[in-house]
Amino acid sequence: MKDQLLRKLQDEIAALDRELKLELPKEIKRARELGDLRENAEYHAAKERQTYVQARIAMLQKRVSDLSLINLDKLPRDRAAFGSTVHVVENGSVTVYQLVMPEDADAEKGLISISSPIGRAFVGKEPGDEVDVVTPNGKRTFEIVKLVTLHDVA
Repeated sequence: MKDQLLRKLQDEIAALDRELKLELPKEIKRARELGDLRENAEYHAAKERQTYVQARIAMLQKRVSDLSLINLDKLPRDRAAFGSTVHVVENGSVTVYQLVMPEDADAEKGLISISSPIGRAFVGKEPGDEVDVVTPNGKRTFEIVKLVTLHDVA
């Protein structure tokens, strides 16, 4: 899971770097040739995109650095943590969530960020625990009925 996320981030960095070094300079050059830069919307849009791409690359590089420091062996084997699949009961129905990094979160697919309110509430819990979570839509109560950690999968 960690390797997939690192690969995904590095692929995005490579694509943005290519845009920054190859495509944007051509756009800026072409826009400069159109004349007065003070009122040149194409030029300003390209420069704004250039600034955005540079900031995004820096953020992604920091994220890669942070992820590289995670030692999966130190994750708990009996409690929910990054990569765990948590089976919970809420109002009589069973739902399965996987705790993922914010970049991979997709609530519709059951992938919840470990930094979201629900994800933070699940971290450190074990089967049998009841978890109360205050969400923007109100208080929700979950009971953890099954837990599969990264260690169980490996």
